[in-house]
Amino acid sequence: MAIDAPSSSPPSLSPWSDRLRHSAIILLAAGLALSVVVAIGELSPMRAAVVFICIAAAALVPWRLHNVATSREDVRGVNPVETAAVSAVVSGMPDPAVLLDRAGRVIHLNAAAAQLAPALRKNELAQFALRSPEIITALREAIATSEPRRAMYLDHVPVDRWMELIITPVPVPTLFGGTDKCMLMTFHDQTPLRRVEEMRADFVANASHELRTPLAALSGFIDTLQGQAKDDAKARERFLGIMHAQATRMARLIDDLLSLSRVELSAHVRPDTSVDIVPIIRQVADGLEPLARERQVVVDIDLPETQVQIAGDREELLRLFENLIENALKYGASGGKVMVSLTSALSGEGTPEVRVLVRDFGPGIAPEHLPRLTERFYRVDVGDSRAQGGTGLGLSLVKHILNRHRGRLLIESVPKNGATFTACFPQARTSILV
Repeated sequence: MAIDAPSSSPPSLSPWSDRLRHSAIILLAAGLALSVVVAIGELSPMRAAVVFICIAAAALVPWRLHNVATSREDVRGVNPVETAAVSAVVSGMPDPAVLLDRAGRVIHLNAAAAQLAPALRKNELAQFALRSPEIITALREAIATSEPRRAMYLDHVPVDRWMELIITPVPVPTLFGGTDKCMLMTFHDQTPLRRVEEMRADFVANASHELRTPLAALSGFIDTLQGQAKDDAKARERFLGIMHAQATRMARLIDDLLSLSRVELSAHVRPDTSVDIVPIIRQVADGLEPLARERQVVVDIDLPETQVQIAGDREELLRLFENLIENALKYGASGGKVMVSLTSALSGEGTPEVRVLVRDFGPGIAPEHLPRLTERFYRVDVGDSRAQGGTGLGLSLVKHILNRHRGRLLIESVPKNGATFTACFPQARTSILV
């Protein structure tokens, strides 16, 4: 902390020294004039001294006219809008904010606004820095009418972002007691809301499409059974089997949608219950044994005999491992083998984590499909997925469950050499791996 050095003269004498310095020319001129008058005999020295004392008193005594705290010249250079307090208010706003004068010149801007529009400069017109036609139009209208304006625009740099601009006229005091209008521009990032809306629209469209197909099949088979195949026992048996499969598919789709909604609602709440994932994986593998026998796939389980504790939700973990192992049995059945193992490793940040690997030896997945596998309703092969009874939501559900558990999903695949799905969880301190 800096401390100013004390003045050499006492505080009480400082005003008098300032007045003496400012009045030095007057006193000097008065002294010279009186000396000349005395020298030519027009005035006695005593009277000249009295006159000089009167002049000095008039120059030095702090009359109100000369004791104004701040002169008009000093006040003229301090605009109330340009004070540090106004700058601090604008700088403290969380969203990008710019304060403009009535002509559109920048008075203050905060760091967020400088980052959003690096071309903005103080005392320069904002129109030159903000090139969007929507911004320029809204700003011109606000300046012309002194009324609030809103505008939506798409910012393409550095990434596509939907921004909302709000221009609010702000009355401010002037130097001489009047009021003037400044313009406060605030920018609000609407990209998350836009993306949520797009995702919701896509989700509703995809869900309705997925439900429409089995509903149409059920409706068609019911009409057939009520008409031409009413007395055909063989056709009735075949159609009822197909109807059962379609009804099961619809039930599973609804179940997956509800599970996904529940996970998303609690995505911000990390589970705090400690669970042992070893028996959970074994329970899932035992439950899928009939499917493995049906597909003629051998499931090789390599799990430690000791407990492996993580913070997790048991029901969600059951669903996660069921989706991973079932996908391997369905889409990697041609390899004849599925391996499920558990290991410990370090994440990219150097923290320990538990990894559950599910590997199949099937046809594998082409590289262009890997980044999109966890999208809702995304399928590598739509026909094969529907034939297998898939809903297109399994891996999306896996990703959201892992996100809630603060984990991550790793996918590795080489065409014709199978695929490996790895669920990574933060390792609890009490976890024991053999």
